[in-house]
Amino acid sequence: MTPEPTNAPGTTTTAPTDLRDDPASRKRFLRMMGTGGASALALVLASCGGNEEATKAALKAREEEKESPDLKVVVYALALENLEADFYQQVIESGMVKDRRAADLVKSIGENEEEHVEALTAAVKKLGGKPVAKLKTKFEDVLEAGPQQILKTAALVENLGAAAYLAQAVNIQDKAILAAALSIHSVEARHAAALNKLAGNGFRGERKLRGTIPDGAFAKPMSKAQVLTRLQPFLA
Repeated sequence: MTPEPTNAPGTTTTAPTDLRDDPASRKRFLRMMGTGGASALALVLASCGGNEEATKAALKAREEEKESPDLKVVVYALALENLEADFYQQVIESGMVKDRRAADLVKSIGENEEEHVEALTAAVKKLGGKPVAKLKTKFEDVLEAGPQQILKTAALVENLGAAAYLAQAVNIQDKAILAAALSIHSVEARHAAALNKLAGNGFRGERKLRGTIPDGAFAKPMSKAQVLTRLQPFLA
């Protein structure tokens, strides 16, 4: 029986036929390889087998390699800030908040959110990413309910934004980006404090995301899934 040929030291082994032809084997192999390096190999396998599934897996792996943890956080933050800026723009255009003090606050906060959007958009581009499309919102019910509901919703959204930034702080690697995120987090919390007072939520909230210090002495972070769940009623 002829022994299997072995490779000389320093040479590479070509992908076995069953790996190139079997999508399940290919997936297992790519998982073992990990993201870094898997994309280049997947493209080779795809070209050998002409498999559309492998090509998609390769492209996905390459995109994941490009997207750094910092970029993911900034893109996520930009999506939230776009939603907030859109909300305040709709509130201003509706003319529903007629009290001068409240209207001035809403306008000021809206301007802050627009600045956040501009800064985060620039950060995404600097990190080599592409700014996300704005989320489609539905705040019609909030606007129709009147000034009090608008202020309560604004307070909730700002408390939510602060909790979202807090959760992402541990995922940021670049110190400059971390400092920028914390500066926005602080402003979101101050927005929430002012709005909670106007909305009558008080200093200590009875429920999560209500009140100037809704979580007690230490603010609690909220994951992306938790944030999305709370924002769901406002998404078209």
